[in-house]
Amino acid sequence: MRKSGILLHISSLPSRYGIGKMGKEARRFADFLEETRTALWQILPLSPTSYGDSPYQSFSAFAGNPYFIDFETLEEEKLLARSEYADIKWEQNSRKIDYEFLYNNVYKVLRKAFSRFTVSPEYRLFEMISRDWLDDYALFMSLKFRYNGKPWYKWPHELAMYEKEAVSRARTELDEEIRFHKFIQFIFRKQWMSLKEYANEKGISIIGDIPIYVSYDSAEVWTMPELFDLDEAKTPVAVAGCPPDCFSPTGQLWGNPLYNWKYHKKTSFDWWIKRIRNASDIYDIIRIDHFRGFEGYYCIPYGNETAEVGIWQKGPGASLFKKAEEELGPLNIIAENLGFITPEVQKMLDEVGYPGMKVVEFGFSDSQNDYLPHNYTDTNNYAYTGTHDNDTLAGWYRSLDSESLDFCRDYLNTESDRDIPAAMLRLVWSGISDAAVAQFQDFTGAGTECRMNIPSTLSGNWTYRASSADFTEKLKSEILRLNTLYNRCSEPVIKRERENNNEQTDISDTTEE
Repeated sequence: MRKSGILLHISSLPSRYGIGKMGKEARRFADFLEETRTALWQILPLSPTSYGDSPYQSFSAFAGNPYFIDFETLEEEKLLARSEYADIKWEQNSRKIDYEFLYNNVYKVLRKAFSRFTVSPEYRLFEMISRDWLDDYALFMSLKFRYNGKPWYKWPHELAMYEKEAVSRARTELDEEIRFHKFIQFIFRKQWMSLKEYANEKGISIIGDIPIYVSYDSAEVWTMPELFDLDEAKTPVAVAGCPPDCFSPTGQLWGNPLYNWKYHKKTSFDWWIKRIRNASDIYDIIRIDHFRGFEGYYCIPYGNETAEVGIWQKGPGASLFKKAEEELGPLNIIAENLGFITPEVQKMLDEVGYPGMKVVEFGFSDSQNDYLPHNYTDTNNYAYTGTHDNDTLAGWYRSLDSESLDFCRDYLNTESDRDIPAAMLRLVWSGISDAAVAQFQDFTGAGTECRMNIPSTLSGNWTYRASSADFTEKLKSEILRLNTLYNRCSEPVIKRERENNNEQTDISDTTEE
């Protein structure tokens, strides 16, 4: 079935509290998707943000972002008084996120909620199902607060090295703080699953995101160094990134520690299977970032200031995903197969059979470019106008050189440059891809000032916020028309309910026989 999606991260939702929340505005966006017959809501990683405020550099591969917790829901549950959060001036700039302000204020509000919290059977169940990561993550965050946000490798040596006695002592001393951070994760998971259920009931599937790598300053690297390519002092031997290309002359230096794939294979990919299981629980579809890194990954010597010098190493290939499917059953995965794709990478993609990605903004070099829709040879892919790493359509066409812009006008058959964003949306929606996806900014005509991320830059990213005023009836009509015109409408809820009822009737009839 042909379908469409909109990419809008939770952080970018409208809100009066400095960042998007998992409350009524998130549900309003789900309503908006249903009314436009859009089946897919794509988000970025839900993880807590760390260095550079990036969701791809997180303190944990499993935890949720405390900033997304909805205060109004906590008030309804009698955990907050309205004045405890509403009297704070959250809106410094309604179109930009101020992460420093959030850090200094969100936790204060959540501590007040925690002071009224009583343990419930639901909380005990959450503790049980999260036992593989929750205790260590809560201790990690408690120590991070104790040491004023310093990374774990700048803590006292015995703690940095996760020595048993020091860790045991810290657990005792920080018991109350540990319970606070566990409370945060319980509330996050409860609110997220409620929002996901709301969206699912409207026929909307959530596309979530797994970054291939974790941050060096993370609970996983601190507590499980054996998973990573580190020396005896827990210092990375090499770090992740991408080699130079036409978009980045010095390459991309991400700085994440690389995996010790020998250890992962020896343990039958146990940690990765837990990670995929967790993602499968909280998302309907999983986009795995930098998928080509499972076939071969770029190693940059630790300490290098750019990614210009590095070597390629072999990854686990399809074996990881075959093992995961043995354990978990069929997986609903999108492979982010952008970048330098070798025949070996393509062979791995063919083995797993997951749909890949086509980013049309990358296509306007010549008519033979694989990212242009007339060159697609199969439907098993997700076509994007652009991703979170791309400029908005309005900003993108203004950045093209004259030759590329001429080709773009000719290919899209537009006379006015202002018509290019709408023509690009029609191009992607009319193509053969199973799914067509665009950033929300591409529908509103937003410029470069609303770009989500510029790769290889360390500041000013991840701050874009939509406004309630963006969600007009005119926009709703335009998206619905696009979905209708190109046969990408989701099924109406009434039809789905009728089919479900028919299925239940058939089952009961069979049982009676």
